[in-house]
Amino acid sequence: MGERAWRRALITGASSGIGEAMARQLGAAGTDLVLVARTGARLEEIAADIRERNAVAVEVLAADLADPTALGTVEARVAAAEDPVDLLVNNAGYGFEGPFGTIPVDDEEAEIRVNVVALMRLTHAAVRRLTGAGERGTVLNVASVAAFQPSAGSANYSATKAYVLSFSQSVHEETAAAGVNVTALCPGLTRTQFQPRGGYQIDVPAVLWQSADEVARSGLDAAARGRPVEVTGWHNKVLTTSVRKLPLGVVRWASTQIAGRM
Repeated sequence: MGERAWRRALITGASSGIGEAMARQLGAAGTDLVLVARTGARLEEIAADIRERNAVAVEVLAADLADPTALGTVEARVAAAEDPVDLLVNNAGYGFEGPFGTIPVDDEEAEIRVNVVALMRLTHAAVRRLTGAGERGTVLNVASVAAFQPSAGSANYSATKAYVLSFSQSVHEETAAAGVNVTALCPGLTRTQFQPRGGYQIDVPAVLWQSADEVARSGLDAAARGRPVEVTGWHNKVLTTSVRKLPLGVVRWASTQIAGRM
């Protein structure tokens, strides 16, 4: 990322992976930060390190976004006029690997609350504040290449990311003229804690994986340019372009074959 593009960014899921990488890159660029995740102790460690390395302010907000009360606290921070946020990064999210019906339904619902409901409500808070104040700003929503096709073995996760992709593009068209850009970031396989936490066993060539730093940099660059969608990596661009041109029956069949090997 080049010169400083934002004054203050609020990042969900900032305790590891892509969210942590974005926090460190933004801090190095001079952007003040509000870091959100469930694990407050880990956030405090990251915040202290970023403060030490860069002359920026870093707030820590420990919150489980699946909990409506905790989510309301984060919404209020996004909507606050004091020390305002002009970049919202909705990065928090997770998924489960396994046939639908074998995963507890409460876990599936919690996944929707984090991946969809929290993202929608925080985007709503950001858009209302920015447009109401007549300010320019950005919302960066982390989707996935899974948003482009159904995924047998991960049905709920792919559905939530399809929502993020569609929703983000629609809101971008509604708000861009007012100076508020919404970008959907669609990474593919990224080396983070996402896979082990969700029970995913993925055996593919190393060339198909990206680092969290690479994905974070691509997302922030796309957001700074006001791009509505950013698919990271040439191989993921080829994949998503191909999927859009294939019959849905073929896409579903391919998804099922891949799931059977995971």
